[in-house]
Amino acid sequence: MSATTTNTGKKDTTNLKGEFVRKDSAFRNWITEDGSSGFKAEMDRYHLYVSLACPWAHRTLLVRALKGLQDFVSYTVVDWFLGDKGWSFTDEKPKCTLDTINGAKSLKEIYFKADANYDGRFTVPVLWDKKTNTIVNNESSEIIRMLNKECNAFCATPEQRDLDLYPEQLRDKIDELNGWIYPMINNGVYRAGFAKSQEAYDVAVREVFGGLDKAEGILSNSRYLTGSSLTEADVRLFTTLIRFDTVYHGHFKCNKKRIIDYPNIWGFVRDVYQKEAVRETVDQQHIQNHYLQSHLHINPFGIVPIGPDLDFEEPHGRDAKFVA
Repeated sequence: MSATTTNTGKKDTTNLKGEFVRKDSAFRNWITEDGSSGFKAEMDRYHLYVSLACPWAHRTLLVRALKGLQDFVSYTVVDWFLGDKGWSFTDEKPKCTLDTINGAKSLKEIYFKADANYDGRFTVPVLWDKKTNTIVNNESSEIIRMLNKECNAFCATPEQRDLDLYPEQLRDKIDELNGWIYPMINNGVYRAGFAKSQEAYDVAVREVFGGLDKAEGILSNSRYLTGSSLTEADVRLFTTLIRFDTVYHGHFKCNKKRIIDYPNIWGFVRDVYQKEAVRETVDQQHIQNHYLQSHLHINPFGIVPIGPDLDFEEPHGRDAKFVA
């Protein structure tokens, strides 16, 4: 494999076939309810560094909102532009914020504060511990599990405390779904968009639409991926789907179909989006500006398209079609 640095500020890795290979996250500690991990769930201790454009960071904000943990974990939003020096902080763009926790100018400073010898990618999300001044975790799939299970004492309402996005009786099914949704859809769009050969693109884009066809079939028979209740699998799928028609369809050349061409997936996207906790986490301005302005190796002039116009508030009828 060969590592190359692009003008996105990330260390992208491609193999000899031109296939994009995502590196594993480096910080993998856990917040636990009892503190046995060394990171006890407690108020005014944890902070998230996120991008509103990034689907991985979006997962954490979405679960934070669904679980009513806004008072438990605060967050800072990076600049939507990702340049040669990586993510940075600004208060000169809508919803972007300066780093009031560590006073850093860029996200890489946060990584180096946690580990002066760090030699990995400077990615979001980052879960920061204000008490020990270090990064707890930068793997979104693990952060959302912590927020779902280990922080229930700090949920805003009893209903949010009782919400379990990874219930024991559905874990095998959720794991099976995640097992193909991640490579085929979540990471599949990146494998297509960042491919450096026709062969790599052809393989990736066919898997993307194979995954979408499979999801369409499941969602034609149930309101959510596992049945009548929203789970972690739905959250992980949604954050890719909400970006698909506005970014991945054109920018990443995933243009065989649009999400609005899949009646059940499109209804599912609207169904999930219309939950108040979800709606407030979606920002298409950040999403489109980030991808189109940052990936100059794909879009050299950084021109952001005017569309498409999508009505995420259009009635979906899935609550009536699939009665619990």
